[in-house]
Amino acid sequence: MSSKFFREEVDAAVDALLMQQVILYPTDTVWGLGCDAEVPRAVEQVYRLKQRPAEKACIVLVADEGMFARYAEVVPPNLTELLAAQTRPTTYVVPGSRHLAPNLLAPDGTIGLRVVQTDEFCQKVVRRLGHGLVSTSANLSGDPTPGLFSEINPVLVRNADYVAHWRQQDETRASPSRVVRVRADGTLEVLRD
Repeated sequence: MSSKFFREEVDAAVDALLMQQVILYPTDTVWGLGCDAEVPRAVEQVYRLKQRPAEKACIVLVADEGMFARYAEVVPPNLTELLAAQTRPTTYVVPGSRHLAPNLLAPDGTIGLRVVQTDEFCQKVVRRLGHGLVSTSANLSGDPTPGLFSEINPVLVRNADYVAHWRQQDETRASPSRVVRVRADGTLEVLRD
């Protein structure tokens, strides 16, 4: 794929997000539905599209440690070391901050944050947006997580405001991220490996 096509795809995704729309896009793991993590109305639309209960929180992709700190009420003191030691995308569950859309937080006030390190498309979109990017798998609630674009329910493809073309033909099966809860003492509890 050309660098011009890549730039156009990033621009189109960011434009939709700035208009508070929902996008269907390839994340650093599986295909996801997303929106600006600071816009409650857009978050509500993601839940509606997925037919997902509001008490099931979504993950937020961030560009770097600074953006992580914006959305985490408590930042792990060893975050730099944790990120450097990752062997695959890892989501950290931490107390969420007031900068997030309130309807994005779990009932216990936590949020899953993931620093995008391995995927240039997501990195560019999040950095250009300047806000966290909601990331929830592109499936209807209760359905299996699609590992390929071709496995995404056509209802979601039709109803997303913008569908990225980037990596639609990629036949590499993707897996969801590892999820860990950061405890008060800085240790980690694995929630999904």
